[in-house]
Amino acid sequence: MQRKLGVCTWTYGPRPLAEVAASLARLGYDGVELHGDLDSFEPVATARLLADHGLTILSLTPADCDPAHPHSAIRQTAIDYYRRLIDFAAATGSQPIVSFHGLVQRIKPISSQAGEYTHLVDSVRAVDSYAASAGVPMVYEVLNRYESHLINTGAQALQLLGDADATAMRVLLDAYHMNIEEADLPGAIRHVGGKLGLFHVADSNREGVGRGHTDFTSIMQALDAIGYTGPIIVECTAAGPNPFTPVKDGDYLAQQELFLGESRVWLAGR
Repeated sequence: MQRKLGVCTWTYGPRPLAEVAASLARLGYDGVELHGDLDSFEPVATARLLADHGLTILSLTPADCDPAHPHSAIRQTAIDYYRRLIDFAAATGSQPIVSFHGLVQRIKPISSQAGEYTHLVDSVRAVDSYAASAGVPMVYEVLNRYESHLINTGAQALQLLGDADATAMRVLLDAYHMNIEEADLPGAIRHVGGKLGLFHVADSNREGVGRGHTDFTSIMQALDAIGYTGPIIVECTAAGPNPFTPVKDGDYLAQQELFLGESRVWLAGR
């Protein structure tokens, strides 16, 4: 089953978008997952720049904010940011999927786990309602325990969306995070089933597909089994310390392009 293949622009580090687009066009990708830095991009011009390279905005990944924080003003700032991100998506004209998640690197509660889960439910409900009214599809991204303390598995994400009565929001699973949290990766995909709205890939070591021990053949079979036809976004990085930056020592861009090229060839052949 042929699916559109994209790359998260975050993985290129502080490179101009035109340079990133030219690289991805050479590598044969269909589009991008654009990092949601709303001060750096204008929707129509960004969509046009990417279209000039034969690319589309497949999805948007958020900048840092904290929709589960015990302080109501901080939660409201996060909700307002997501509303702006939804507005940005609508203005691009390409119906990209907007991703939602908790504050990356906050791995324990400030108040209580139960209380912050309740705050997250309320924030998801508010943002989901806004997305539904705007006709913008959304996904909740499941992160591993070393990046987030609330939602770490597909089953937990389904529970969250049910508790929030979400209608616009589905689930984003990521093979890299799943490698840490899910006992059975294909089984988790099948459990999420038709609620899967977006899928990310990187191997077990965060490098390109085929460079770690993740069984991507079984993963692709599971995606086929549930009838997933949405995009696959590659979010690998060059090897090196600090998983929260793609910029590594040496020529990280050359290694990144190698990993992305290998990943596209593998995924396009499945």
